[in-house]
Amino acid sequence: MKIRPIVVCAALLLLAGCADNGPPGPGVAVNMDYYDGYYDGYYGPFYDGYWGDDGAFYYRDNASSWHRDEGHHFSHVAARGFSHVHGSGAHREH
Repeated sequence: MKIRPIVVCAALLLLAGCADNGPPGPGVAVNMDYYDGYYDGYYGPFYDGYWGDDGAFYYRDNASSWHRDEGHHFSHVAARGFSHVHGSGAHREH
């Protein structure tokens, strides 16, 4: 069975769509999983974040540094005083 050039080109295009500048750091896994959540505004403006394997929310500040939400200011469900947020969910193992 001969592989047609169009199939090869399509496969290369699909793989090229997965290319990036590499992982954010050693031993760091990235999984894009867009999500909707809720935030009470405690830490200031919302830039991005994700829920880690430990159940905690990790948020990015305006300097692109990641922090663990120790005060539970992010939630999966709506609550009084919380506003809707949408993030990329770029999951990074900590």
